[in-house]
Formats: sequence, structure tokens, C-alpha cells
Amino acid sequence: MVKIFSITILYKSAKPVQKKASYELSSFGFFQRSGVREFMAFTSDILVEKTASGQRQSVKEQDYKCHVHVRSDSLACVVIADNDYPPRVAFTLMSKIMEEFSSDFPRSSWDTPSSDLSYPPLDAHLKRYQDPREADPMMRVQSDLDETKIVLHETIEQLLERGEKLDDLVQKTDKLSGTSKAFYKEAKGGCCVIQ
Repeated sequence: MVKIFSITILYKSAKPVQKKASYELSSFGFFQRSGVREFMAFTSDILVEKTASGQRQSVKEQDYKCHVHVRSDSLACVVIADNDYPPRVAFTLMSKIMEEFSSDFPRSSWDTPSSDLSYPPLDAHLKRYQDPREADPMMRVQSDLDETKIVLHETIEQLLERGEKLDDLVQKTDKLSGTSKAFYKEAKGGCCVIQ
């Protein structure tokens, strides 16, 4: 299962200023969580520091992928997820978060440290985007198409399991012309004449 572990909003200045972070660390042991949280905060700072304004990038580290987007106005967001989390969804999420954050908080407040910043939408986004198919309409459409392919494939297999063969069905039907039946036989590698 794909998973997001953290989302952090930062302001890129001489030293990155963390504005708000949200974590989902239930897959880590209870006594590991504080260390994991600190390391993710540290990693987020480094990523923002090393990413130029107006750029975005993904960095793979062991089983994790860190996505960072620093806007030209120096507002930044970092998503730390597992390797299987789709980067396109992560970048869509970060753009959405920064757009909402910048409309809720004036730019003059971005460079001041505030550890008590109340920003509930970040926690909501962390929960909602755990399943990228639910959060991203394009992934949902692709998932629906994949399911349709599987259902169609299973339907043909079920038909053949009941003892019916496609060759027999083609032979018996009166809905196909002789030419269509000949084409089918030829495509199957048989002879061209069907009685």
C-alpha cells in the first residue's frame, strides 16, 4: 500500500523556516516515532535549502521518496512518501497546499517562526491523499479503466471455463457472414473455407 509519512510547509530563507508539519507515523514503532519525526523535519529543511526557488524535485532515499517544491515566492512544501507513491499526485498535492496556505496567511507572516500555527487543512490533506486514486481524478480514471480491462478478461475466461469454445460459437452463429468466419479461421491459422 502506498503511503505518505509527512507533509511540511516551509519558507525558504537563509535557513528554512518550518511553518507547519503533519505526520502519519503509525507504521513505525511507538518509541521510534519521535526520532523519525525529527529526521523527517531535518530532511525537509535540507531539501528546501538545496532546492532553488521556482523548482521542484524528487529525491530517493532507501525505501522513501522525498518530493520538494519551492515556489518563486520562497514558499515551499515537502512530501515524504514511500517509493510507490506517484510523484504527479505528490506535486499536485503540494501545489494545492501552498495555494491554500498563501491565501490563508499573509506573506509577511511566512518568515517568522511559529510552532503553534493552526492549520487544520494540512492534517486533512494528509489523510485524504493517503490513497492517491481517491485524491487524484486522473488516477481514479486510470484505475477504473484497469478494472474494466480485468473484468472483461475475467468474463472471457469464465465463458471458456464452462466448456464453450470461441471456435464453436463462431461456427454456430448466424450473425457472422461466411467472409467473417473465413477471416476468423484464417487469423487462427486454419483453412479459409468454412462449411
